[in-house]
Amino acid sequence: MSKRRVTVTVHPGRPAALAAAGQFIGGMHAHGVECLVAASDIDLVAEHVPEGSVISLPETPDAAGSELVVVFGGDGNILRAAEWALPRDVPVLGVNLGHVGFLAELESSEVEDLVRRVIERDYEVEERMTIDLTVRDPSGQVVWESFAINECSVEKLARERMLEVLVRIDQRPLSRWATDGVLVATPTGSTAYAFSAHGPVIWPDLSALLLVPLSAHALFNRPLVLSDRSIVGIEVLPATPSGVIWCDGRRSCEVTAGSTIEVRAGSYRLRLARTSEQPFVHRLVRKFGLPVDGWRGAAERDQAHAR
Repeated sequence: MSKRRVTVTVHPGRPAALAAAGQFIGGMHAHGVECLVAASDIDLVAEHVPEGSVISLPETPDAAGSELVVVFGGDGNILRAAEWALPRDVPVLGVNLGHVGFLAELESSEVEDLVRRVIERDYEVEERMTIDLTVRDPSGQVVWESFAINECSVEKLARERMLEVLVRIDQRPLSRWATDGVLVATPTGSTAYAFSAHGPVIWPDLSALLLVPLSAHALFNRPLVLSDRSIVGIEVLPATPSGVIWCDGRRSCEVTAGSTIEVRAGSYRLRLARTSEQPFVHRLVRKFGLPVDGWRGAAERDQAHAR
């Protein structure tokens, strides 16, 4: 029987992430599980783990036999790890390091429990929709393609000039906006950039597209929740200076007047490993510190603590 393998990614600039990753890798090594680490991080991680407990992640298209990607560093690092995991259909499990994050599953203080769960395969895998994006130049030629887990955004480049766009839904014109930008987000991304832009929160087990204009100068400038079968088209109009497209804030492409952007439900599904059946509403309450007791309940609780 071949050895089990787990891929580990880590935030290289955070000592807490390196320490937690080291503890996890040490636990895996004690159970005979190999840990794969990217070549760019292996020297940093090696200082915190037993000798010979990590091997360099092969630069091959396959998953190198990895059954799981464990990410130490929060949601931003999960997005980075997903670039590798998505096309290889490998589940991703995130370990949070104290920030507000919805993709990460465990806190860094729970590493010992994480070791046990991974060894016993004591976790469930849920799937999240992604989005695919295609950019065409004014002649209709495809110039860029990418994907996003949270959102893609079409944004202005010049601070002093608005972006002029025509938005279409399923090839039919919806509205023309002078705007700072336009977001198309997944339900997963509804608690990220789209949330900051006053978009609605969408439960992650739904399959839908969220369209959010950013400070649009128009009477009709409300966020829209669309079918996952819809295709969003964004045309950069001739009066507009150059703009930029971002996917998850990680990959970008500059666009010029006459460019068109097409966004649809993605061909890949993000597979997130979960160690508990924690309802999403509980995540919302915990991550945002939402008041659920009311002022009377809070006062009674404070009195009880005083006694």
